Amino acid sequence: MGRLAATEGLTEVQTEILSTVKDFVDKEILPYATDLEHKDEFPDAIVDGMKEMGLFGLMIPEEYGGLGESLLTYALVVEQIARGWMSVSGVINTHFIVAYMLKQHGTQEQKERLLPLMATGELRGGFSMSEPGCGSDVSAIKSRAVKDGDEYVLDGQKMWLTNGARAGLIATLVKTDEGADSVYKNMTTFLVEKEPGFGQTAPGITIPGKIEKMGYKGVETTEMVMEGARVPASSILGGDAGRGQGFYQMMDGVEVGRVNVAARACGISIRAFELAIAYAQQRTTFGKQIADHQAIAFKLAEMATKVEAAHALMVNAARLKDAGKRNDVEAGMAKLLASEYCAEVTQESFRIHGGYGYSKEYEIERLMREAPFLLIGEGTSEIQKTIISRGLLKDYKLQG
Repeated sequence: MGRLAATEGLTEVQTEILSTVKDFVDKEILPYATDLEHKDEFPDAIVDGMKEMGLFGLMIPEEYGGLGESLLTYALVVEQIARGWMSVSGVINTHFIVAYMLKQHGTQEQKERLLPLMATGELRGGFSMSEPGCGSDVSAIKSRAVKDGDEYVLDGQKMWLTNGARAGLIATLVKTDEGADSVYKNMTTFLVEKEPGFGQTAPGITIPGKIEKMGYKGVETTEMVMEGARVPASSILGGDAGRGQGFYQMMDGVEVGRVNVAARACGISIRAFELAIAYAQQRTTFGKQIADHQAIAFKLAEMATKVEAAHALMVNAARLKDAGKRNDVEAGMAKLLASEYCAEVTQESFRIHGGYGYSKEYEIERLMREAPFLLIGEGTSEIQKTIISRGLLKDYKLQG
């Protein structure tokens, strides 16, 4: 293992988990990822292996059947998995956002009933906030829940659900008109339960089909249509106390998601660098390996520096969240830098490969199609800059 992206101060348990995951990635993901990705085929065998290792319960408390590990452990695991194939990390990302939201905001009944099933991977989680007409502007969502006796009736269309078909539990943000003076206090998160699959998966809930994508293949991305879907009031995340708190619960989950996306970007960057530095020592031009040409050597130096910087910011954001501290600015910085650097490092690796980088036979071609997703997922770079600048202006506000 190279010196890049090493993390100081890990426990023996964390080190052992990461070693096991890296070995799994090298043996069970990397040899098959490109073929599965080109076929847009769900990695069933890989997912079964992750279940056996307990990765679906990595951050779920031990009392609910999980491993009870930290966000840092999870982020470092995601970094390794994304190094193998970014889509595989997508299988567990939204699952863990939902598990985290349940752990932090769920009622005791919700935790006891759902978390043990999520810990084994028997029940998969999905996360639904975006809609066809809104992504970054969460206040513009149109999906609604209307109270009818002891139930709520949900109507609307949701977009960009990773694991939308295979998930049996979707944390769904809708407007509920709680009568608050702020639009952000008129939103509620519902735990919508359904059967895995496409088509009508519960009364009033339809998963139309897969959205075809440039990259991020293998894992399905879907819409979700709600037409008169009746759910009990007990499905509100946090019960009665959760009414009107949906936006804040979702943002708490998104902070975890931004650390995850930063970790995925770091993983792709590490792999792009590994491919580039290996190819640079194998390919010869003008009588010497291309790594001996200063133009290539300088590219490798810049790529490695970007990998280190992104990894350090990601680790810092994860540790702040684990410490119970606010990390919106730091998570935004990590996501911004890691995703932008990922695009740059991947493109430099592509250039080092020359014409071969354009061939589907070479792994870098797949990474070139995966990296752009991270510039968008969990908030664009422009959204991260907005979050970062607002936080900084608040902290550094002039007095008097």
